[in-house]
Amino acid sequence: MTEPLSPLQRLEYMGFRRVGEWRLEEDSVKFALAEQADARNILYAFVSGGDLVYIGKTVQQLRRRIYGYQCPGPTQSTNIKGNGLIKAALVGSKGVEIYALPDNGLLYYGGFHVNLAAGLEDALVAKLKPAWNRAGVDA
Repeated sequence: MTEPLSPLQRLEYMGFRRVGEWRLEEDSVKFALAEQADARNILYAFVSGGDLVYIGKTVQQLRRRIYGYQCPGPTQSTNIKGNGLIKAALVGSKGVEIYALPDNGLLYYGGFHVNLAAGLEDALVAKLKPAWNRAGVDA
């Protein structure tokens, strides 16, 4: 009998790949993206200590969306919360990696392009229950 796949293994099986990481620099979180920085309509995930902790989507460039967590505005509650969680993981020496699944543009329904990120995010959060997603914890 085979062991069930971990949430991270399930994402990797779907095509998610490590594209970057978060670092702590002078008490601030900073990200580095090696791939997919300019990709749009993309699903992204944060992995800390080998565990899937967050899944998100963006229609803007990945680097722009991730920057929101690095420098959240005063009214951006998701970004503020994410910044604090990323910082806490880094201070705790767990590390935080960034994974992504770009939209390959091949999914159509009735002649209309289906945004892969928009179509998958809710199902992935509901099934995999990442700890940092609002749906993954009791809010």
